[in-house]
Amino acid sequence: MHPLLKILILSLLPISELRGSIPVGLTSGLPISVVFPTAVISNLLVFPLFYLFLFSIHKLLMRWAFYRRTFNYFLERTRRRVGPQVEKYGYLGLTFFVAIPLPVTGAYTGTLAAWFFKMKKRKSFFAVFLGVVIAGIIVSFVSIFGAHVFDIFIKK
Repeated sequence: MHPLLKILILSLLPISELRGSIPVGLTSGLPISVVFPTAVISNLLVFPLFYLFLFSIHKLLMRWAFYRRTFNYFLERTRRRVGPQVEKYGYLGLTFFVAIPLPVTGAYTGTLAAWFFKMKKRKSFFAVFLGVVIAGIIVSFVSIFGAHVFDIFIKK
């Protein structure tokens, strides 16, 4: 599979998002000047796609008990994790939450939180956009310079 396709797919997947796609792209030998924008743009596609899903297909799927239980579980978990930040800091809290480069703190959870808290779509997108860019910078920095830290301890 072509490395750019890997970056695209990983950036669109929940959990990995760009936190997984940037290291994979860099270890594939692609330069950061290609990996970073590809991962960020791909990860930003999550917001409109997931938002559209929440307003259309989600309503149809809520008829099925399994989906309803699963979705309510994720919604409650999102409410617990993001709620205090969003209620206290609003869009800035949403940005910081998405910017934390850990699993389940990315664009999917940020979009779900914006939808759940009935935040304005345009401002929410901008908040998620900033969070994704910040997370991308952090992950890129750690991926590039973090690997060199181990070179200090490994003698060749």
